[in-house]
Amino acid sequence: MMAKRTRTQVKQEQEDAAQEAQPHSPPLSTRSTRSSRAVKEEDSSSSKRKSASTAAKVKRESKQNLPSPSASTSSPQASAEEEEEEEASSPKKKRTKKEPRSDAEDLQARKLKSYSQYANKSPFPSFSHPTPTECHLALSILSSLHGPRQRPAAFIAPSNAAGCGDCPSVLDALVRTILSQNTSDTNSTRAKLSMDEVYGRSDDWEAIAKGGKAKLEEAIRCGGLAVVKSRVILSILEQVHAKYGEYSLEHLHGASTDDAYKEMLSFQGVGPKTASCVLLFCLRRESFAVDTHVWRIAGLLGWRPKDAGREATQAHLDVRVPDEDKYGLHVLMVTHGKRCDECKAGGKNVGKCELRKAFSKGKANKDEEVKKEEAKIKDEEIE
Repeated sequence: MMAKRTRTQVKQEQEDAAQEAQPHSPPLSTRSTRSSRAVKEEDSSSSKRKSASTAAKVKRESKQNLPSPSASTSSPQASAEEEEEEEASSPKKKRTKKEPRSDAEDLQARKLKSYSQYANKSPFPSFSHPTPTECHLALSILSSLHGPRQRPAAFIAPSNAAGCGDCPSVLDALVRTILSQNTSDTNSTRAKLSMDEVYGRSDDWEAIAKGGKAKLEEAIRCGGLAVVKSRVILSILEQVHAKYGEYSLEHLHGASTDDAYKEMLSFQGVGPKTASCVLLFCLRRESFAVDTHVWRIAGLLGWRPKDAGREATQAHLDVRVPDEDKYGLHVLMVTHGKRCDECKAGGKNVGKCELRKAFSKGKANKDEEVKKEEAKIKDEEIE
């Protein structure tokens, strides 16, 4: 016999049966954990998709701003080329536009160019005078008139005259020759003696440099062109000291004739005649300097083209006159140009000058021609 069940038991059995009839589902705690994991995985996936989208966008924008492959800086060669292009385009480093040269630099460049153009060759290659025979003849006649001239074994700086390069110190020879430009021997000597009095001696370069322009200008005023010559002398002293650390050009004794000549030409105020005088006397080189007297007599003798200036005449005669005659012929032509009444400036041919008579054939009108030329050319020109 079955036991009688209570209402409570029956109700419990019904509830249990109903629960078993429903689909199986995990406990609440398990469902909660799984749901949270799913949400996290979904969030992570969404974040990845957003990051990928953002990265793609940035990449597209970067491509638009990147230089083209031809301008890529990935290779060292490309980087170097770009740096060079930047330097070339920079206003501070423009290579195509040179700084303007000063007047002094322009003059220096012209002097050196002129020398290089006619070094060891005449600017008048078709002009065949003087011949070696004519040079020997002129030297012989002038020696008979004024006595022979030979280069001494050694030069001693004259204490009572400025001279014209005839002293052993190169810098002293150069300054003395500058003092002799555009003036007489008397005036250049006055200037030299005045420097002795003002500075103790005319070759105290440190005292002269420290004394300044006004003091030097006043000291050499008696020699003429003091304003220009004082500036030239001080400029040379400044350049020499800046370059060599001392007031000396003695190294030119050991330099080649070409190098010594070009270095002297590089100084403002030193032209071909001044440089040639220092070469001929101080440095004892065979160089034919052409001053106003030599230029005038060369015209009278037919040794230069009619319109040739002093510099062109010097370049021509330096090639035409034999080396063995250069010293004696230069000194004697200068002496003759000062002493001969017919050959000095303004002189008139009266048929008594032995030199002119020897070269007079076909040159009857040389007097007038040379006078006209002299009127066009200054006695000396500081360069």
